[in-house]
Amino acid sequence: MALRNLYKEIKGMKVKEVPAHLKPMLSIDYAKNAIRKGLDNYHAKYIETSSIDPLLHVCFGGMIFSYLVALPEERRHLEHKQHGGH
Repeated sequence: MALRNLYKEIKGMKVKEVPAHLKPMLSIDYAKNAIRKGLDNYHAKYIETSSIDPLLHVCFGGMIFSYLVALPEERRHLEHKQHGGH
């Protein structure tokens, strides 16, 4: 959705105007404000409404994170097993 909005913004611009338009978006302050706005929206949508969704987000996020952390080791074990190692 955000990329679609960005595309709509730069669609009518000339090529020389695009870097000047994108440069402020790549600053640290812009990123901090975007993250703060996202967290405020999340708080308003889920926390203030006493929804169960944040608990599910933490559970599923933790499960996905643990899977991704263990994945390289599991791939090494699988490769070792395929090459006939004991």
